[in-house]
Amino acid sequence: MDSPPSTDPAGSATDSDPAATDASASGLRDRFEAAFWERHANPWSAGTRILVYPVLMYAVYRRDRRLFLAALAFTAVNPVLFPRPARTDNYLSRIVLAEREWLDDERGTVGLDYPNVLNLLNVPVTLYAFASAIRRRPVGTLLGTLGVMALKLWWVDAVVRETGVTGHGPDLDPDSAE
Repeated sequence: MDSPPSTDPAGSATDSDPAATDASASGLRDRFEAAFWERHANPWSAGTRILVYPVLMYAVYRRDRRLFLAALAFTAVNPVLFPRPARTDNYLSRIVLAEREWLDDERGTVGLDYPNVLNLLNVPVTLYAFASAIRRRPVGTLLGTLGVMALKLWWVDAVVRETGVTGHGPDLDPDSAE
């Protein structure tokens, strides 16, 4: 015998339909992900995130645990710390938008193909930078840090060029467009 339909407004189709529950969860995840990327496309987010790596290396070199933890915390909240930008036709915003498109196309971030090989090369350079910082070797720490940053910026620049992302400027007022 079938149970009578629910008259409770809270008893929606998602209570009994697993597919509707999955779609609802997926929709929420998609909205969260879109908001994440939109806010991360703020040039302040991308710009300050680039500068976190030297701060991390300095913290390791100086053995400053609080600075290290603060840099890690900043890295975690950075993508949602800044508001959604009014325009994304600047280079820092395009980096983030291109990375999102690259990842959405499931092109990966590490591999033997160009430009992903740059991130693969970045692994030993990162290890060298950390080892130098731990051993307090200033030249090695500096060169390793610069190498990591150069390879990362080279990768994101290649991704911007490969995806062709241009961003968008301010929306035009319909009365002034002619």
